[in-house]
Formats: sequence, C-alpha cells, structure tokens
Amino acid sequence: MINWKVILNIAKTHLVTKSKSTVTASLGVTFGIGAYITLVSFMTGVNTMLDDLVLNQTPHIHLYNEIEPSENQPILLYPEFEDGLNQVHSIKPKLSQKKIHNALPILNYLKEDDNVKGATPQVRAQIFYLSGSIDLGGNLTGIDVMEEVRLSNFHDYITEGTPEALKNTTNGILLGAGIAKKMSLSIGDRVQISTVKGTLFPLKIVGIYQSGIAEVDNIQSFANINTVQKILGEAENYITDVNVKLYDIEDAPNMASRLGKQFNIKAMDIKEANAQFETGTQIRNLITYSVSVTLLIVAGFGIYNILNMLIYEKMKDIAILKATGFSGKDVQLIFMSQAMIIGIVGGLTGLLIGFGFSQLIDNLPWETEALPTITTYPINHNPVFYAIGISFALISTFIAGYLPSNKAKKVDPVKIIRGT
Repeated sequence: MINWKVILNIAKTHLVTKSKSTVTASLGVTFGIGAYITLVSFMTGVNTMLDDLVLNQTPHIHLYNEIEPSENQPILLYPEFEDGLNQVHSIKPKLSQKKIHNALPILNYLKEDDNVKGATPQVRAQIFYLSGSIDLGGNLTGIDVMEEVRLSNFHDYITEGTPEALKNTTNGILLGAGIAKKMSLSIGDRVQISTVKGTLFPLKIVGIYQSGIAEVDNIQSFANINTVQKILGEAENYITDVNVKLYDIEDAPNMASRLGKQFNIKAMDIKEANAQFETGTQIRNLITYSVSVTLLIVAGFGIYNILNMLIYEKMKDIAILKATGFSGKDVQLIFMSQAMIIGIVGGLTGLLIGFGFSQLIDNLPWETEALPTITTYPINHNPVFYAIGISFALISTFIAGYLPSNKAKKVDPVKIIRGT
C-alpha cells in the first residue's frame, strides 16, 4: 500500500532544499503558460475584432436584382446562323427593374424560416449632397434602423447621435462621417439632397455614421426606409435589397442557392462576397495557434530539462531511499509528485500572470479613425484558453517528470553508494 503522506513529505522536502531548482522549474511553467495566455488572448481578440468588422456589415445572404446582359440575344432568333462563326459587339445589358418583385411576401417567408434570425429590407438610391455651392455624389440607403441594430450591431458605427433619433425623425439622416467633415456639417444641421432625376429633399442630420472605411464614409448615409421611398417617389412595397441573417453562417451558401432559384433573384452568400477575407482569417488563425502551440512546446522542453537535472542531482538521495526500504515505484512517485506540484503551482501562477497582462492590454487606450468604436486593444477572455493552459501545464510536467523518474526507479542503490 502506498503511503502518500510520506511520499508527499519527502517530495516537499526535496523541493524546499533545492529551492533554486524548484523556483526555476516553476518559473519555466509560469512564463510559458503566462506568455501563451497573453498571446492567444490578444491575437484571437484582434482576429475576432477584424471578423466582426466585416461580418457586422455584411449580411449572411444578400438578395437583390443584378443588371446583366440578356441571355437571349437577337442573333439567336435566326437558326441558320447557329453553326456559323458569329461575332457580336457592344452587347448592352437588358433593362431590368431595381426593385425586388414581391419583396414583402419574400420578407414574410424568410421571417417564418426557423434558420433565419432576421431579414431586413433596404432601399438604395443614388443621390447628390448639396450644401451651398458644394454638391457631392453619394448613396442613401433606407433601412429599418432598429432591426439593423438587433441583427448587425449597427449602433457600433454611429459615432454621434442614436438609432432611436433616426427612428423617431421622419426626415432624419445618418450622415457619413466623410461627407460631414467635407461639408462642415454636424448633428442638428440640415443637408439638402438631390436624386439623379433632380428632385430636391431637405433632411435633418440626427447622427453621424462611420464604418471605418474611408471610401464608404465619403459617400454613404442612411435614412428611414419610408423616407427614401418618398424621396424616390415610390410605393411602400418598393424594396431594392433584402439582407438575411442566419443562426448558423455555415448554412448561407446552400440557402442562398435555394433562394436564388426559388424567387428568381440574385442571392449572394457571405462566403462568396468575402472570399478573400475568409482566406485571410484562416491564415491569421493558423499563425495564432501555431505560435501558441510552439510556446507551450518550448515551455514543456524547459520543464523536462530542469526536472531531469533535478533527479540527477538527487541520485544519492534515491540510493538512500532504496537502501532504507523504498521500492522503485515509491521513488518514482516521489519525483512524479514533485513534478506535479511544480506543474500545479507554476500553471496557476502562469494563468494569473497571463490574465493580468491580458487585462493590462485590454485597458490600454487605442484610438484610430479606421475603427471609431474601438477605444482599447481587443482581448478575447475565452475560458477555453485557460483550461488549455492549465491542462498543458499538468500534462507537460507529468511527462517531464515521468521520463526521468522512470530512470530513477531503475537505479541500483549499491552502484550509487559505491560511486560507480
């Protein structure tokens, strides 16, 4: 029967008498785990922030009518030319309406789908911003602002004003930050817009919108969907776009394909719209986890080397223990206990240090015009990282302790005492 009390007391004595080696081994675990927690929390935080910037502004499925060349060209009306070499120049796109046919029934259909988190209608219009002698080309999008807030964190991009202000103001507009700066406009001012047909319409600025993408902020503004319909002189069923958010983003490609065929409409899923971004995200994640795993492996080798030297320094103690009646298994358990104590203490301390550094980084001020709603460096405090950290600390110290202690188990005490 194993006497754990005696074994743990001997392990404790060894650790205390060789305090420098013990502290060094513990610090190896501490800094390895601490560096892992800090690095993976920061890098995944940055990756998540970049993903959210795109995902929040991109619907999982975008339904719209696309202008494209007619599939049935005039030359196809003459079958005698089928087998000939036909050259057709300057093919013009067919005249197609921008509005989505039966948009409201489509919206109702989508909202009843169990896979759909929400579907929001939009009306897009090309306009000119007029202020004195200044006129700038741009886009005005009519939205259901509170649904946009619910589904895509739209409020994160409103740097001045509130979504409720737009909702409650019939002729209100969320003006793009770039436009506001160029025209020296702010909340409470009025801006006059003109459609491509020349219709003038005054709007009151109730907020400033900043996406962080200069090209967007220089042209894009938002108003209530009813307001844009009135500006265009269209009915309430005039919808140019429908944005769909799903519960599971992985369903987007299949559902987009089905909706496109079902409603005879262009349906673009988020993976198709952001193919390059998806590749970049995968590469960033690969780098993040590769560096993190490398840190843990390096820490593991350091722990092994320290414990290996510790056991070789204790060869005479091992010989004495065996000579006084301790079995090889007892000796192995003593050194395994030392390793696990070092792993537990060093691992927990590493978690605390990693958390401390992560909190420090999380509170460091970071302001950039490209990311108006971000005020500090992003950190991902995922409990899984801490579970991985302490698990690796215990596993690595177990392996690092087992290998040399297995050698100690087989030591012949007579040879050690004789010095051979």
